[in-house]
Amino acid sequence: MNSARLFALAWRVLPYLPEVCTRTLFDVAARVVHVLRIPAVRQLEANLSRLRPDLDRRALRRVSRAGMRSYLRYFGEVFTLRGLRPEQIAARVRAVDDQVARRHLDQGRSVVAALGHTGNWDLAGAWSGQHLARVLTVAEVLEPRGLFEEFLRFRADLGMDVIGLTKDGSVLRTLIRRSRERTYLVPLLADRDLSRRSVEVRAAGHPMRVAPGPAALALALKAPLVQAFVRHERLRGRRRKAAGSPWGTVIEFVPIEIPHHLSGSEQLVAISQAWVDVLVERIQAYPDQWHMLAPVFTADLDPQRLARARAGADDDVLAGVVADDDVSGRGATTVTDDGGEPGAATRPEEDGPAQQRPESREDGR
Repeated sequence: MNSARLFALAWRVLPYLPEVCTRTLFDVAARVVHVLRIPAVRQLEANLSRLRPDLDRRALRRVSRAGMRSYLRYFGEVFTLRGLRPEQIAARVRAVDDQVARRHLDQGRSVVAALGHTGNWDLAGAWSGQHLARVLTVAEVLEPRGLFEEFLRFRADLGMDVIGLTKDGSVLRTLIRRSRERTYLVPLLADRDLSRRSVEVRAAGHPMRVAPGPAALALALKAPLVQAFVRHERLRGRRRKAAGSPWGTVIEFVPIEIPHHLSGSEQLVAISQAWVDVLVERIQAYPDQWHMLAPVFTADLDPQRLARARAGADDDVLAGVVADDDVSGRGATTVTDDGGEPGAATRPEEDGPAQQRPESREDGR
Protein backbone atom coordinates (compact mmCIF):
# COMPACT_ATOMS: atom_id res chain seq x y z
CA MET A 1 0.00 0.00 0.00
CA ASN A 2 1.50 3.37 -1.02
CA SER A 3 1.60 6.48 1.14
CA ALA A 4 -1.37 8.09 -0.61
CA ARG A 5 -3.58 5.10 0.15
CA LEU A 6 -2.37 4.97 3.73
CA PHE A 7 -3.18 8.64 4.11
CA ALA A 8 -6.64 8.15 2.63
CA LEU A 9 -7.31 5.22 4.96
CA ALA A 10 -6.16 7.16 8.03
CA TRP A 11 -8.13 10.24 6.95
CA ARG A 12 -11.36 8.26 6.74
CA VAL A 13 -10.96 5.81 9.64
CA LEU A 14 -9.09 7.51 12.48
CA PRO A 15 -11.69 10.24 13.20
CA TYR A 16 -14.09 7.51 14.27
CA LEU A 17 -11.72 5.79 16.71
CA PRO A 18 -11.40 6.91 20.35
CA GLU A 19 -8.82 9.68 20.25
CA VAL A 20 -6.80 8.11 23.05
CA CYS A 21 -6.24 5.09 20.78
CA THR A 22 -4.95 7.24 17.93
CA ARG A 23 -2.78 9.28 20.29
CA THR A 24 -1.27 6.12 21.80
CA LEU A 25 -0.67 4.56 18.38
CA PHE A 26 1.24 7.57 17.08
CA ASP A 27 3.17 7.99 20.31
CA VAL A 28 4.34 4.37 20.23
CA ALA A 29 5.35 4.83 16.60
CA ALA A 30 7.38 7.91 17.53
CA ARG A 31 9.22 6.06 20.29
CA VAL A 32 10.01 3.13 17.99
CA VAL A 33 11.26 5.38 15.21
CA HIS A 34 13.51 7.22 17.65
CA VAL A 35 14.97 4.00 19.03
CA LEU A 36 15.68 2.77 15.49
CA ARG A 37 17.70 5.94 14.82
CA ILE A 38 16.43 6.24 11.25
CA PRO A 39 18.12 8.89 9.04
CA ALA A 40 15.32 11.41 9.67
CA VAL A 41 15.99 11.26 13.42
CA ARG A 42 19.72 11.77 12.91
CA GLN A 43 19.02 14.71 10.59
CA LEU A 44 16.68 16.24 13.15
CA GLU A 45 19.47 16.07 15.73
CA ALA A 46 21.95 17.59 13.28
CA ASN A 47 19.56 20.49 12.64
CA LEU A 48 18.85 21.03 16.33
CA SER A 49 22.55 20.91 17.26
CA ARG A 50 23.17 23.98 15.12
CA LEU A 51 20.52 26.01 16.89
CA ARG A 52 21.23 24.57 20.35
CA PRO A 53 25.00 23.90 20.49
CA ASP A 54 24.74 23.98 24.29
CA LEU A 55 23.04 20.57 24.33
CA ASP A 56 25.35 17.65 24.99
CA ARG A 57 24.75 14.30 23.30
CA ARG A 58 22.46 13.00 26.02
CA ALA A 59 20.39 16.17 26.16
CA LEU A 60 20.14 16.25 22.37
CA ARG A 61 18.80 12.69 22.37
CA ARG A 62 16.13 13.69 24.89
CA VAL A 63 15.09 16.66 22.80
CA SER A 64 14.97 14.67 19.56
CA ARG A 65 12.88 12.00 21.29
CA ALA A 66 10.43 14.65 22.48
CA GLY A 67 10.55 16.14 18.98
CA MET A 68 9.58 12.88 17.29
CA ARG A 69 6.72 12.45 19.76
CA SER A 70 5.56 15.98 18.99
CA TYR A 71 5.85 15.36 15.25
CA LEU A 72 3.86 12.13 15.30
CA ARG A 73 1.35 13.71 17.71
CA TYR A 74 0.82 16.34 15.04
CA PHE A 75 -0.10 13.70 12.46
CA GLY A 76 -2.45 11.97 14.89
CA GLU A 77 -4.18 15.29 15.58
CA VAL A 78 -4.50 16.07 11.88
CA PHE A 79 -6.21 12.79 11.13
CA THR A 80 -8.68 13.26 13.98
CA LEU A 81 -9.33 16.96 13.36
CA ARG A 82 -12.44 16.31 11.32
CA GLY A 83 -14.01 14.60 14.34
CA LEU A 84 -13.64 17.65 16.62
CA ARG A 85 -16.52 19.95 17.57
CA PRO A 86 -15.99 23.74 17.28
CA GLU A 87 -15.95 24.11 21.08
CA GLN A 88 -13.18 21.50 21.31
CA ILE A 89 -11.08 23.40 18.77
CA ALA A 90 -11.63 26.61 20.76
CA ALA A 91 -10.54 24.90 23.98
CA ARG A 92 -7.43 23.36 22.44
CA VAL A 93 -5.93 26.54 21.00
CA ARG A 94 -4.48 29.49 22.90
CA ALA A 95 -3.39 32.59 21.00
CA VAL A 96 -0.63 34.89 22.27
CA ASP A 97 -0.51 38.51 21.04
CA ASP A 98 -3.07 37.77 18.33
CA GLN A 99 -3.99 41.47 18.43
CA VAL A 100 -0.83 41.99 16.34
CA ALA A 101 -2.72 40.46 13.41
CA ARG A 102 -6.30 41.10 14.55
CA ARG A 103 -6.07 44.89 14.44
CA HIS A 104 -5.17 44.79 10.75
CA LEU A 105 -7.72 42.10 9.94
CA ASP A 106 -10.45 44.10 11.68
CA GLN A 107 -9.58 47.01 9.38
CA GLY A 108 -10.05 44.82 6.31
CA ARG A 109 -6.34 44.28 5.61
CA SER A 110 -5.05 40.80 4.82
CA VAL A 111 -2.11 39.65 6.93
CA VAL A 112 0.73 37.36 5.79
CA ALA A 113 2.20 34.87 8.28
CA ALA A 114 5.59 33.17 7.94
CA LEU A 115 5.54 29.65 9.39
CA GLY A 116 8.12 27.05 10.28
CA HIS A 117 7.73 23.30 10.60
CA THR A 118 6.53 23.59 14.19
CA GLY A 119 3.56 22.44 16.25
CA ASN A 120 0.24 21.72 14.57
CA TRP A 121 -0.70 24.44 12.09
CA ASP A 122 -3.75 22.52 10.87
CA LEU A 123 -5.34 22.93 14.29
CA ALA A 124 -4.08 26.50 14.55
CA GLY A 125 -5.48 27.22 11.10
CA ALA A 126 -8.85 25.75 12.03
CA TRP A 127 -8.96 27.98 15.11
CA SER A 128 -7.88 31.03 13.10
CA GLY A 129 -10.55 30.41 10.49
CA GLN A 130 -13.23 30.39 13.19
CA HIS A 131 -11.92 33.04 15.61
CA LEU A 132 -9.53 35.35 13.77
CA ALA A 133 -10.09 35.57 10.01
CA ARG A 134 -10.63 33.27 7.09
CA VAL A 135 -7.38 31.53 6.14
CA LEU A 136 -5.91 31.39 2.64
CA THR A 137 -2.96 29.11 2.04
CA VAL A 138 -1.22 26.82 -0.43
CA ALA A 139 -1.10 23.02 -0.47
CA GLU A 140 0.50 20.27 -2.45
CA VAL A 141 -2.12 18.53 -4.59
CA LEU A 142 -2.83 15.07 -3.19
CA GLU A 143 -3.55 11.95 -5.16
CA PRO A 144 -6.07 10.59 -5.72
CA ARG A 145 -7.72 13.82 -6.75
CA GLY A 146 -10.97 12.85 -5.01
CA LEU A 147 -9.15 12.79 -1.67
CA PHE A 148 -7.74 16.24 -2.33
CA GLU A 149 -11.20 17.59 -3.15
CA GLU A 150 -12.51 16.09 0.10
CA PHE A 151 -9.60 17.73 1.91
CA LEU A 152 -10.46 21.10 0.34
CA ARG A 153 -14.14 20.87 1.32
CA PHE A 154 -13.31 19.95 4.89
CA ARG A 155 -10.82 22.81 5.24
CA ALA A 156 -13.31 25.24 3.71
CA ASP A 157 -15.88 24.27 6.34
CA LEU A 158 -13.29 25.16 8.98
CA GLY A 159 -12.66 28.59 7.44
CA MET A 160 -9.59 27.70 5.38
CA ASP A 161 -9.36 28.21 1.62
CA VAL A 162 -6.58 26.14 0.04
CA ILE A 163 -4.93 26.77 -3.33
CA GLY A 164 -3.35 23.73 -4.96
CA LEU A 165 0.28 24.17 -5.96
CA THR A 166 0.94 24.49 -9.67
CA LYS A 167 4.12 24.52 -11.74
CA ASP A 168 3.08 27.42 -13.96
CA GLY A 169 4.07 30.19 -11.53
CA SER A 170 0.49 31.34 -10.98
CA VAL A 171 0.32 30.69 -7.23
CA LEU A 172 1.49 34.13 -6.16
CA ARG A 173 -0.85 35.87 -8.59
CA THR A 174 -3.75 33.85 -7.18
CA LEU A 175 -2.76 34.64 -3.59
CA ILE A 176 -2.50 38.33 -4.39
CA ARG A 177 -5.79 38.49 -6.26
CA ARG A 178 -7.77 36.63 -3.62
CA SER A 179 -6.14 38.51 -0.73
CA ARG A 180 -7.29 41.74 -2.35
CA GLU A 181 -10.83 40.46 -2.93
CA ARG A 182 -11.44 39.72 0.76
CA THR A 183 -9.62 39.84 4.09
CA TYR A 184 -7.48 36.78 4.80
CA LEU A 185 -4.82 35.50 7.13
CA VAL A 186 -2.30 34.02 4.68
CA PRO A 187 0.08 31.53 6.35
CA LEU A 188 2.98 30.19 4.28
CA LEU A 189 5.34 27.44 5.42
CA ALA A 190 8.76 28.75 4.48
CA ASP A 191 11.65 27.50 6.61
CA ARG A 192 12.97 25.20 3.89
CA ASP A 193 13.39 25.84 0.17
CA LEU A 194 15.98 24.32 -2.14
CA SER A 195 14.73 25.84 -5.38
CA ARG A 196 16.63 28.42 -7.38
CA ARG A 197 14.28 31.10 -6.04
CA SER A 198 15.20 30.47 -2.41
CA VAL A 199 16.77 33.12 -0.21
CA GLU A 200 19.90 32.50 1.82
CA VAL A 201 19.73 33.71 5.42
CA ARG A 202 21.57 32.85 8.62
CA ALA A 203 20.11 30.91 11.52
CA ALA A 204 22.18 31.14 14.70
CA GLY A 205 25.13 32.00 12.46
CA HIS A 206 24.60 29.09 10.04
CA PRO A 207 23.60 29.70 6.40
CA MET A 208 20.26 28.17 5.37
CA ARG A 209 17.88 28.62 2.46
CA VAL A 210 14.26 29.64 2.97
CA ALA A 211 11.31 30.41 0.73
CA PRO A 212 10.86 34.05 -0.32
CA GLY A 213 7.07 33.63 -0.32
CA PRO A 214 6.09 35.43 2.93
CA ALA A 215 8.33 38.43 2.22
CA ALA A 216 7.38 38.57 -1.47
CA LEU A 217 3.65 38.40 -0.79
CA ALA A 218 3.80 41.01 1.97
CA LEU A 219 5.66 43.36 -0.38
CA ALA A 220 3.32 42.72 -3.29
CA LEU A 221 0.23 43.33 -1.16
CA LYS A 222 1.82 46.05 0.99
CA ALA A 223 0.42 43.89 3.78
CA PRO A 224 1.52 43.38 7.39
CA LEU A 225 3.78 40.37 7.99
CA VAL A 226 3.94 38.32 11.18
CA GLN A 227 5.89 35.28 12.27
CA ALA A 228 3.44 32.78 13.72
CA PHE A 229 5.13 30.23 15.96
CA VAL A 230 2.96 27.21 16.67
CA ARG A 231 3.70 24.74 19.46
CA HIS A 232 2.07 22.11 21.64
CA GLU A 233 1.32 22.61 25.30
CA ARG A 234 -0.03 20.36 28.05
CA LEU A 235 -3.62 20.95 29.11
CA ARG A 236 -5.00 20.48 32.61
CA GLY A 237 -8.18 20.96 34.56
CA ARG A 238 -11.29 22.41 32.93
CA ARG A 239 -9.57 23.28 29.69
CA ARG A 240 -8.34 19.70 29.26
CA LYS A 241 -11.86 18.41 29.86
CA ALA A 242 -13.37 20.87 27.39
CA ALA A 243 -10.70 20.07 24.80
CA GLY A 244 -11.10 16.33 25.16
CA SER A 245 -7.32 15.98 25.01
CA PRO A 246 -4.26 16.38 27.24
CA TRP A 247 -2.61 18.44 24.49
CA GLY A 248 -3.35 21.90 23.15
CA THR A 249 -1.77 24.29 20.68
CA VAL A 250 -0.30 27.76 21.20
CA ILE A 251 0.00 30.34 18.40
CA GLU A 252 2.42 33.20 19.11
CA PHE A 253 2.20 36.20 16.79
CA VAL A 254 5.23 38.47 16.34
CA PRO A 255 5.14 41.47 13.95
CA ILE A 256 7.91 41.72 11.35
CA GLU A 257 9.09 45.18 10.37
CA ILE A 258 9.32 45.98 6.67
CA PRO A 259 12.58 47.87 5.92
CA HIS A 260 11.28 50.58 3.59
CA HIS A 261 14.75 52.09 3.16
CA LEU A 262 15.71 49.00 1.12
CA SER A 263 14.39 47.82 -2.24
CA GLY A 264 14.43 44.84 -4.55
CA SER A 265 16.11 41.63 -3.45
CA GLU A 266 17.89 43.43 -0.59
CA GLN A 267 14.54 44.23 0.93
CA LEU A 268 13.24 40.71 0.39
CA VAL A 269 16.31 39.12 1.99
CA ALA A 270 16.17 41.51 4.96
CA ILE A 271 12.51 40.68 5.60
CA SER A 272 13.22 36.96 5.34
CA GLN A 273 16.12 37.29 7.77
CA ALA A 274 13.89 39.15 10.22
CA TRP A 275 11.22 36.44 10.42
CA VAL A 276 13.88 33.73 10.53
CA ASP A 277 15.48 35.47 13.52
CA VAL A 278 12.17 35.31 15.38
CA LEU A 279 11.62 31.68 14.41
CA VAL A 280 15.11 30.69 15.55
CA GLU A 281 14.63 32.38 18.91
CA ARG A 282 11.42 30.44 19.50
CA ILE A 283 12.94 27.14 18.34
CA GLN A 284 15.82 27.67 20.74
CA ALA A 285 13.28 28.05 23.53
CA TYR A 286 11.14 25.08 22.36
CA PRO A 287 13.51 22.85 20.35
CA ASP A 288 11.23 19.79 20.49
CA GLN A 289 8.62 21.70 18.49
CA TRP A 290 10.74 22.02 15.32
CA HIS A 291 9.85 19.12 13.05
CA MET A 292 12.62 19.61 10.51
CA LEU A 293 13.63 16.08 9.56
CA ALA A 294 15.34 17.01 6.29
CA PRO A 295 18.59 18.88 5.53
CA VAL A 296 17.99 22.61 5.76
CA PHE A 297 21.37 24.18 6.52
CA THR A 298 23.62 24.88 3.56
CA ALA A 299 26.44 22.75 5.01
CA ASP A 300 24.19 19.66 4.92
CA LEU A 301 22.86 20.10 1.39
CA ASP A 302 23.97 18.15 -1.62
CA PRO A 303 26.72 20.28 -3.20
CA GLN A 304 25.60 19.56 -6.76
CA ARG A 305 21.97 20.43 -6.07
CA LEU A 306 23.04 23.57 -4.22
CA ALA A 307 25.33 24.56 -7.10
CA ARG A 308 22.47 24.12 -9.58
CA ALA A 309 20.19 26.25 -7.42
CA ARG A 310 22.77 29.00 -7.16
CA ALA A 311 23.62 28.84 -10.86
CA GLY A 312 19.96 29.18 -11.81
CA ALA A 313 19.23 32.00 -9.38
CA ASP A 314 18.54 35.48 -10.71
CA ASP A 315 20.87 38.29 -9.70
CA ASP A 316 17.72 39.91 -8.40
CA VAL A 317 15.42 37.40 -6.69
CA LEU A 318 12.48 39.59 -7.61
CA ALA A 319 13.29 39.85 -11.29
CA GLY A 320 11.46 38.01 -14.01
CA VAL A 321 9.03 35.82 -12.04
CA VAL A 322 5.89 37.91 -12.01
CA ALA A 323 6.07 40.62 -14.63
CA ASP A 324 3.13 42.64 -13.47
CA ASP A 325 3.74 46.17 -12.28
CA ASP A 326 0.24 46.28 -10.87
CA VAL A 327 1.05 43.33 -8.63
CA SER A 328 4.38 44.54 -7.30
CA GLY A 329 5.74 48.01 -7.53
CA ARG A 330 9.32 46.79 -7.78
CA GLY A 331 9.43 43.72 -9.92
CA ALA A 332 8.66 40.11 -9.64
CA THR A 333 8.11 37.83 -6.71
CA THR A 334 7.37 34.17 -6.28
CA VAL A 335 6.12 31.56 -3.89
CA THR A 336 8.16 28.39 -4.30
CA ASP A 337 6.79 24.90 -4.11
CA ASP A 338 8.42 24.27 -0.74
CA GLY A 339 7.09 27.40 0.85
CA GLY A 340 3.36 27.32 1.21
CA GLU A 341 2.15 24.27 3.09
CA PRO A 342 0.73 24.52 6.58
CA GLY A 343 -0.45 21.02 7.40
CA ALA A 344 0.16 17.30 7.31
CA ALA A 345 -1.46 16.68 3.97
CA THR A 346 0.36 19.69 2.66
CA ARG A 347 3.86 19.31 4.00
CA PRO A 348 6.51 18.10 1.56
CA GLU A 349 7.02 14.34 1.80
CA GLU A 350 10.75 14.77 2.41
CA ASP A 351 10.03 16.44 5.70
CA GLY A 352 8.74 13.28 7.03
CA PRO A 353 10.24 17.99 13.01
CA ALA A 354 16.94 36.42 26.94
CA GLN A 355 16.17 33.73 29.51
CA GLN A 356 18.05 30.53 30.01
CA ARG A 357 16.68 28.16 27.41
CA PRO A 358 15.14 24.88 28.56
CA GLU A 359 16.19 21.51 27.15
CA SER A 360 12.48 20.97 26.54
CA ARG A 361 10.96 18.48 28.94
CA GLU A 362 9.25 15.47 27.50
CA ASP A 363 5.85 15.15 29.13
CA GLY A 364 3.76 12.03 29.09
CA ARG A 365 0.57 11.57 27.13
